[in-house]
Amino acid sequence: MSTVRIGIIGMGNIGKFHADYLLTGKVKRAKLVAVCSTSPQKLESFKEKGVKIWGDAAQLIRSGEVDAVIVATPHYQHTTLGIAAIEAGVHVMVEKPISAHKADAERLIAAAKAHPKVKFAAMFQIRAEPRYTKIRNLIQDGELGQIVRVNWINTDWFRSEAYYSSGGWRATWKGEGGGVLINQCLHNLDMLQWLCGMPARVRGFCQLGRFHEIEVEDNVTVSLEWANGASGVFVSSTGELPGTNRFEICGTRGKIVLEKDTLTFTRNEVAADTWNKTSKIGFARPEVHQIDIPITNAEAPHAVLMQSFVDAILDGTPLNCPGEEGLGSIELANVMLYSSLIGQTVELPMDGAAYEKKLSELIAGSKIEKKVVGISTEDFTKSFTR
Repeated sequence: MSTVRIGIIGMGNIGKFHADYLLTGKVKRAKLVAVCSTSPQKLESFKEKGVKIWGDAAQLIRSGEVDAVIVATPHYQHTTLGIAAIEAGVHVMVEKPISAHKADAERLIAAAKAHPKVKFAAMFQIRAEPRYTKIRNLIQDGELGQIVRVNWINTDWFRSEAYYSSGGWRATWKGEGGGVLINQCLHNLDMLQWLCGMPARVRGFCQLGRFHEIEVEDNVTVSLEWANGASGVFVSSTGELPGTNRFEICGTRGKIVLEKDTLTFTRNEVAADTWNKTSKIGFARPEVHQIDIPITNAEAPHAVLMQSFVDAILDGTPLNCPGEEGLGSIELANVMLYSSLIGQTVELPMDGAAYEKKLSELIAGSKIEKKVVGISTEDFTKSFTR
């Protein structure tokens, strides 16, 4: 094989976005050969581009006409379609989240482990953003010292009522499995665990439908604690204006702040824990040096991850984001909401079966009736970089 034949399943906003960069050649040794949707009107424009159209995902997967698929459907279909592709020997890139809840994610990961020749990747494209790779390097190189506190105010996700009315699956327990945490915040939660590791304990305070006529969470404040004693707070909302996106990581050697496309590292001349034990003066502090680290946006981060996927298929190189690493973000989204729903601090790893049961109860008790209306999506890509 010299070229990977790719099919996209689900042609909503993100599916169409993937199609656009594949058709314009941003991924080498890859060719978009098929698109699939249950909405025929989303497919017609691809005929003239030489792309085959399909209305049934299972048939596409079994057709022999694709080597790999991108699953870009509503959340609950990610697991079933991902497993179907893996079992058919078709490589699969799953959009975030890899599943609607942890138990399903574990089923998908188990299927991938049972078929090791099939490449299973997750689309967490902000791992390719320089701002986060630079933070990760500072942490891994020991420049920050031991992490002691993490704060992420992540409320620049405002969504109007029209947004939630644009799809029958949006902001419902049955269609999406949650709200701001599983939809808007998945990339941030992936970053949180990619940079700082998974916390040991979580206490969530989530408000359901505070700002919108929805049944899921649109306003959250969460307390976190890591095994080494580090603490943190994660705040998010789709109803706050003006929103804030400030990410602050404090370590014994200094502090990293990412806000408004500015990355600053304030470095302690002497580590805080060392100074604490050796200083003979009560109010004295070590000297600090502030470094403004230049950052730019990745030119095409989705294409970067897709290139990694194609290279892994053809050359056996490591994936930028292996599919099993998608478990961390979905577990965080689930446990933050679950903790709030039961009113208790939850230890990690969480019980995926217990959350699946709670989610089933919420679905069974849902009384929401949505009226779907069309909206403009011209500003869709503005939400990619946070």
